[in-house]
Amino acid sequence: MFELLPVDPKTIFLLYFWGNFFTCILIFSYSFSYATSDNKKILKLFGLGKLILTVAWILALLRHIINDFTSINIANSMILVACCFESIAMLALIKTKAKKFFRIQVGITIVTIIAFNIGTLLEVTMNMRVVIAGAGVFAIYLLPTILYFTQKKKSFFKTFYVLCYGGFEVLILIRTIYRYLHPQDQIISYGTLDSLYSICLFLLSLIGIVGFLLLVKERQDLKIQKLLDDKNQFFSIISHDLRGPLGSSVSLSELFLENIEDYSREEIREISEMQHESNKNIYKLLENLLEWSRVQTGMITFCPKKVSLNTLIKENIELNKNAALNKNINLVFDPIDSVEAEVDKNMVGTILRNLLSNAIKFTEKNGEIKIKLAKVEHQAKISITDNGIGVPDAIKENLFRINEKVTQLGTENETGSGLGLLLCSEFINLHNGKIWVESEAGEGSSFKFTLPLSV
Repeated sequence: MFELLPVDPKTIFLLYFWGNFFTCILIFSYSFSYATSDNKKILKLFGLGKLILTVAWILALLRHIINDFTSINIANSMILVACCFESIAMLALIKTKAKKFFRIQVGITIVTIIAFNIGTLLEVTMNMRVVIAGAGVFAIYLLPTILYFTQKKKSFFKTFYVLCYGGFEVLILIRTIYRYLHPQDQIISYGTLDSLYSICLFLLSLIGIVGFLLLVKERQDLKIQKLLDDKNQFFSIISHDLRGPLGSSVSLSELFLENIEDYSREEIREISEMQHESNKNIYKLLENLLEWSRVQTGMITFCPKKVSLNTLIKENIELNKNAALNKNINLVFDPIDSVEAEVDKNMVGTILRNLLSNAIKFTEKNGEIKIKLAKVEHQAKISITDNGIGVPDAIKENLFRINEKVTQLGTENETGSGLGLLLCSEFINLHNGKIWVESEAGEGSSFKFTLPLSV
């Protein structure tokens, strides 16, 4: 019958040290040579965790050479910090907005470190220290493991990775409970259970690291595919929407060249106004295309500064005043609060100009547009409400998606590409805010967005 040979603690520590050392090299090599800027941050967090873990195992190996405080207290504290870094990297990989979860992980880590060190100062048994550390590691990895299991979107690599860490959690829990029920006076005993636990934990850790790197690569491939899809849509917008107003401008200029002597002053004025309107549409579309492409390629730098939103809104109302006067539309700014927020002034200005321009476009002559500003739960909430033609249900949910073509003529047949709303959505996402529309066909629209008071 097969009998597992016991493994002594020194061999296990050496195994963990070399395993972590080589995985550090693998992770940082991958980060510097292949990963995108977003994935580099995640890989650096994960790699930093493994680096701290490598140093911790060195201190543990020197237990009988250096003092106990360094080889036990500091080493175990470093192991817990390393687990925290790794778990934060796991969360960053599956959650775009995971800051509140990061705080939970840091909190669990701090509590465990304090409990472990107090236990050491009070000279609790070695077994109780092992139980405290085991319970802490289990708690640190529990949240990301649960979040992975409960995610709707599944993939082979994600399932593979989750199963590794699920097994990792089960092993830690079994060993912690076993050590609590069967106290021992060593960190790792020579028993079969501890030997099996150590070997399985080591193998699962290595497989989990491979799974993590594969998951990072999958995430990167999906992002590249999205960029390619967006690029195709980008060229589709250019070819379709730019051709219309540009063609109109060319046709009107051709009329001038061929028959200018036959037109009266009034007819020339009318054609000039039409050409001017066409050129304005071309300019606005090009401006939005340029801004959007700069966002996608990372050329726009996000520079938040403290700004008075009341002042910024008033400035952008002034910029849209002439367009509103042409349709005799009344622009009403009704702030509930005076709000200062840390935002990128240029980006928020672009958002306001696009939303105001759209509201004017889809509002009948002699209409009214109300702009409101208020503080709502540590956020600035801005709404731009018109009494125009509204947004049909058929296109409402596709307004902020580049892969869906959305077009609607204004009240005076004004054209648009829908790119302005995509740009608004991109800029609001950079501020960690939200944008949505409330509208009924024929009853006007209300575009609302939120900005955190600090970002």
